[in-house]
Amino acid sequence: MTAVQDARPQYLTALDQLEKLLVTITPSDLDRPTPCTEFTLRQLLNHVIGGVHRFAYMGEGGRAEDVVAAIEDPSDEGWPAALGRARTRATAAWADDAKLGRPTVAPWGEVPGAAAVGGYLMELVTHTGDIAGSLGNGFALDDDLARTALAVAESVLPAGQRPPGVPFAAARPVAEDADAHTRLAAFTGRTV
Repeated sequence: MTAVQDARPQYLTALDQLEKLLVTITPSDLDRPTPCTEFTLRQLLNHVIGGVHRFAYMGEGGRAEDVVAAIEDPSDEGWPAALGRARTRATAAWADDAKLGRPTVAPWGEVPGAAAVGGYLMELVTHTGDIAGSLGNGFALDDDLARTALAVAESVLPAGQRPPGVPFAAARPVAEDADAHTRLAAFTGRTV
């Protein structure tokens, strides 16, 4: 992965962004549709927080395929606390610099730890955009995170038809002057 050598600081910033977004969610929002058409907002939150736990499990030495990227749903108001627990676990699991060079079994195969961090940064930033889009509440997303996630996506995902098993549709067309969030959404197959 050439986009970012050590994306852990950006991953933590992405978690900060998601934490701020989650506190804007009300129980009445949880059944909203999302740009991930297979998920309601509740289901997407479950997937995203489960993904943070899966990422932590990988940092602890586990293989991604051994755990599902899902959690037991908390109460309607319990999503921020659930993310806090996942964040604590992931931060501890990836604290050791040596893990960046260690072979890590991600959902897309065995890669150096740094590539796993970059991939999970891309996923977290992309899904945070999906959540913000579902809410439509004007939440200001971080442009630098979107640019970094887009650089990761462009370095690891083919732009055309994606191979079976890749959880992103083919890149969609986007205006040349589109902002980084829109370009990231389009590159990861969202309708923009």
